[in-house]
Amino acid sequence: MNLEFYKYQGTGNDFVLIDNRTSFFPKENREIINTLCNRNFGVGADGLILLENDETTDFKMVYFNADGNESTMCGNGGRCIVAFAHQLNVIEHKTTFNAIDGLHHATINNGIVSLQMIDVNDVQQKNGYVFTDTGSPHHVELVENIESFDVYNKGKQIRNDVYGTEGSNVNFVEQLNSNSFRIRTYERGVENETLACGTGATAAAIAMHTIDKTEDRDINIEVEGGKLSISFDVEGDSYRNIFLTGPAKFVFKGQIEI
Repeated sequence: MNLEFYKYQGTGNDFVLIDNRTSFFPKENREIINTLCNRNFGVGADGLILLENDETTDFKMVYFNADGNESTMCGNGGRCIVAFAHQLNVIEHKTTFNAIDGLHHATINNGIVSLQMIDVNDVQQKNGYVFTDTGSPHHVELVENIESFDVYNKGKQIRNDVYGTEGSNVNFVEQLNSNSFRIRTYERGVENETLACGTGATAAAIAMHTIDKTEDRDINIEVEGGKLSISFDVEGDSYRNIFLTGPAKFVFKGQIEI
């Protein structure tokens, strides 16, 4: 089959996007998805995203990790599919769409996508780290000298030894100033460090607010691939009206034989 695909990236987090509104794509075939995401034998991406029809919203987002498994929510992927839907003329500048973790609202203006994330009601302060779920599970840990930190080996160890087979994404954070942080993320499913992680940036911002490293509710997050911003409201121990904002860029369109 000759497959038409689109490549997008959000702060270096890159994705293969496919218009699957006719339901032609064999999404049960993990090998095809893995090959498409493979940087040596396929297009190369951190994940694959299908845009599908939805009965009640503008579209449905179906996300697969690079290993071929359908996964939990991807924040940068969510921003990229909004840009993709805009390019396909499925939406104009505002949208509501469905994903594995429920409804999401978003806007796109001049290539900047602001995506509403799910509410976060459970932020667990552990011994030396914070754990929370922002659509995907995230371990958040403060470190020093993040530039030289061994993200791959330390992240892999925590992902497997602490969280077992199901795993967790692992974020290492260094504070830059009162409302700015730098993070590096080891992503499960990719099983490597990625240049950005949207749900991870969201988790890091919430974690830093929870442990009183910042009083701000508009937080800047520097990732390896650029800059993201997180805003939220606080109601008791819960975080509401959470928005992940940053660029989502079309890279190229192509065809590949699968």
